[in-house]
Amino acid sequence: MTTAHDLSARLADLLRHERHALAEFLVALAEFDRERVWVELGHASLFSYLHRDLGLSKGASFYRMTAARLIQQHPDVVTPLRDGRLCLTSVVELSKVLTPENRSEVLPRFFQLSKREAKAVTAELRPAEAVPRREVVTALRPARPAELPMLLAAAPTAAPERDGEGQPGPDLGQAAVHPANHTMSEARADRGGRVVEDPLTADESRLHLTVSRRFLTKLEAARDALSHSHPGASRDEILEAGLDILLERAAKRRGVVSKPRKAPRPTKTDRIPAHVRRAVWERDAGRCQLPLASGGICGSTCRVQLDHIRPLAQGGGSTVENLRCACDVHNVRAAREAYGDAVMDRYTRKGRAGDRCDGS
Repeated sequence: MTTAHDLSARLADLLRHERHALAEFLVALAEFDRERVWVELGHASLFSYLHRDLGLSKGASFYRMTAARLIQQHPDVVTPLRDGRLCLTSVVELSKVLTPENRSEVLPRFFQLSKREAKAVTAELRPAEAVPRREVVTALRPARPAELPMLLAAAPTAAPERDGEGQPGPDLGQAAVHPANHTMSEARADRGGRVVEDPLTADESRLHLTVSRRFLTKLEAARDALSHSHPGASRDEILEAGLDILLERAAKRRGVVSKPRKAPRPTKTDRIPAHVRRAVWERDAGRCQLPLASGGICGSTCRVQLDHIRPLAQGGGSTVENLRCACDVHNVRAAREAYGDAVMDRYTRKGRAGDRCDGS
């Protein structure tokens, strides 16, 4: 008969194997990344390889990518990862503060910590220069009177929010409250600059943004500038109008316009005509078309360019058939295959492209 002690011993043994396997995987991944093998497999970044080829979620891919790159800089973290003193979820916080000079003192402080506890240590070691101010943009339906008792009872210990001046916000009994907003999860901009969203419904999300006073001044100026065409517009409507302008401008650069010219203007031989540019962008949907070794295409939408399949210098033309969308990593890779490393090393720096789009 299997006893509780037997089951516990088996679980402990399985856990040791899990930790050892994870550490070995991260060590191998660090070497894989150091040699940039993911480029040879057709990926624009290590993140893309982990997510696309290994099938990891975006969160799992980000944690393992961060840990692998931390191991490259600080091999000392391998042992505590292997024996369980260092948790994978705290590695991201550790990577923000660990240096060769402080590792003997700082590394042990992250042992056996949760993600939240690790954040507290990071805040102590590298405090923010200024307390972040949040501009919360959200659209909520008014709460019906019959719902207020239920909403108040759902969050009896919730502290009142404070506005930008540090004053208590409106009382729940006077504000419109969405049922999904009983507790506010911490939203932040990560190291890559993405804004984390809190979904409220299928069509609505809450964004928490830490912005400068300059941003708020421009936002109010934009509200005034659009007061005729968008009277009484909310802040999210003003921001969306600005995004529409940026997207329209980007579309024009790609030649994707609603009313293209019927007769294209004469162009230089080394310039891609607007109607050709437009056709390629529409055909490829603005996604990198370079193939992956595991099948399919890269599909990245980050820093996408138009790439000549047969280079101009080798007689290729700027035609729809000879052009494709390619991210900058694959564009450079194709150029290296066409012209050789000796030539391309004069125009590119190895390792520069592909890293800033991780997680996109």
